[in-house]
Amino acid sequence: MPTPSRSLVPGNLSGATAADILELAEAQQVRFLRLQFTDILGVIKNVEIPSSQFRKALQGDIMFDGSSIAGFVRVEESDMLLAPDLSTFQIFPWGDPAARVGRLICDITMPDGTPFAGDPRGALKRQLAKAAEQGFVMNAGMEAEFFLFKPTADGRPATDTHDVGGYFDLAPMDLGEDARRAIVDALEHMGFEVEASHHEVAHGQHEIDFRYADAMRTADNIATFRFVVKQVARQFGLIASFMPKPVFGQNGSGMHTHQSLFRQQQNSFWDPSREWALSLTALHYIGGLLRHARGMTAVTNPLVNSYKRLVPGFEAPVNVAWSMRNRSPMIRVPERRGAGTRLELRTPDPAANPYLALTVMLAAGLDGLATNADWREPVNTNIWELSFRERRRLRIDDLPTSLAEACDELEKDDVICAALGEHITQQFLAAKRTEWNEYNQRVSEWELDRYLARY
Repeated sequence: MPTPSRSLVPGNLSGATAADILELAEAQQVRFLRLQFTDILGVIKNVEIPSSQFRKALQGDIMFDGSSIAGFVRVEESDMLLAPDLSTFQIFPWGDPAARVGRLICDITMPDGTPFAGDPRGALKRQLAKAAEQGFVMNAGMEAEFFLFKPTADGRPATDTHDVGGYFDLAPMDLGEDARRAIVDALEHMGFEVEASHHEVAHGQHEIDFRYADAMRTADNIATFRFVVKQVARQFGLIASFMPKPVFGQNGSGMHTHQSLFRQQQNSFWDPSREWALSLTALHYIGGLLRHARGMTAVTNPLVNSYKRLVPGFEAPVNVAWSMRNRSPMIRVPERRGAGTRLELRTPDPAANPYLALTVMLAAGLDGLATNADWREPVNTNIWELSFRERRRLRIDDLPTSLAEACDELEKDDVICAALGEHITQQFLAAKRTEWNEYNQRVSEWELDRYLARY
């Protein structure tokens, strides 16, 4: 039985027309509409329009300056159009009920209507179409952890936590409980089916889990989720951060990604007649993820700070391997079988662009299917306790240890670069190498504490 929705919008708008959206907006007193999209780095951008322009927007006639968006185009080719996906219409649950604000997630097109090669959502669309040619639909669920911090007296971001709670702790230690409930409430009003929320391992760290969906909807949901979390946290006087490793000595935030391929509504990863009840499709998909792990890490872990999370001792994976029940490798296969058979990629962090992250994961998995990639043997012991010789025997590679190394690995991986497309690959690498160079030139507090008086 489906869960009743608290949204002001019908649960399924697939097939909705512009007239349907206009009627719905009028009925719900929507006064403004945000046309949202993401840049290559995964930051949400939007153009807000009043109700007088709704009809024009729904026809895809709203133009914006693409040269002002990170990684889009040069100034001499700046005009771009916003093509709304009508199925993504939602209404924000805050503000004046008599003058509500709605949103539509948009694809980016050139003035002649052709898709823009640098649109992250477009990159995922292309990869999903490639899967569809083979009869596959990708389902995914992403668990984006986040921190809630208290700002400084003058309102600036800081890393002072609002509690000293731990994993699954209850109040009074978990003082973010009210904020978390308000976030869940807002998400439900925006059509999310929230399954659980809880305190995570680190102080001030939280997780809210919502139901899996097809890959595009999941990417849209993550973009919306990050926006809602930040908005609601601000209402409680807190600052929400999806930074992967904001606090030294504490666990970082991951975005564990559960994924499976379905064909004709049957889970293609399940085969009860085979070892582990995993089909050859699942095993070759695993092989593809293992083969391209180093090449896609720059996309799934895109910050300098991401590699301070991917270190031993804090539950984040550092090794290219898979397991049935062990959480130290980068891929875990949860115990559930049948329709729920899936893989969990534990590498990504919540700073990743969800559209590009799912693009490279699917590209790696499909390449594994196309080439019958070797899935190696599962590693069901704690990799952190294995010797160097044992890791080599099991062919366990290491993930990149820095953003610079990850960018080099991305550039060498033709499959991942092809999935992103030339435009996104070049712009992404340029932005990330600039980020690394800026970081590399900065003098940190650690260096001053260690060297200033000694030398």
